[in-house]
Amino acid sequence: MAAATSASSSLVATAVLGPSFPTAATTTRCSALPPLPPRFSTASFSSSVKLIPESKRFSLLQTKASEETSVDAGELFTDLKEKWDKVENKSTVLLYGGGAIVAVWLSSILVGAINSVPLLPKIMELIGLGYAGWFIYRYLLFKSSRKELATDIEALKSKIAGTE
Repeated sequence: MAAATSASSSLVATAVLGPSFPTAATTTRCSALPPLPPRFSTASFSSSVKLIPESKRFSLLQTKASEETSVDAGELFTDLKEKWDKVENKSTVLLYGGGAIVAVWLSSILVGAINSVPLLPKIMELIGLGYAGWFIYRYLLFKSSRKELATDIEALKSKIAGTE
């Protein structure tokens, strides 16, 4: 029992006295984090601001809106209600909207699954880059092909709008 008491009293003495710290000259740091970059002094910033004339300094800080637009929530809801009342097949619109939400959800699941396979995302990137290169060469590089793309887009717009 006396040995246990002397051991506990030596632990208390160590805890009270604390560990001895090395001097500043021999301090070494072991950290998993990289060191922070040095801070820039605000004196250099304030001296560079003083070099700009006062009239220009305030003109740099001022921003002007070219056109003021305000959105009234009540007006927005009345516009939406009017458009909803004009829709004849409300169930079809709700079905298409719900289908679009489900399609986006399923595609996000599919993309997540593809992304988890080790080499597949890089292969998909290469396929995308190849297709983008082909599209640029086929439709955007030459003037005649740009005109062809514009007519194709206009034909698709008229087909979707039902004016064809």
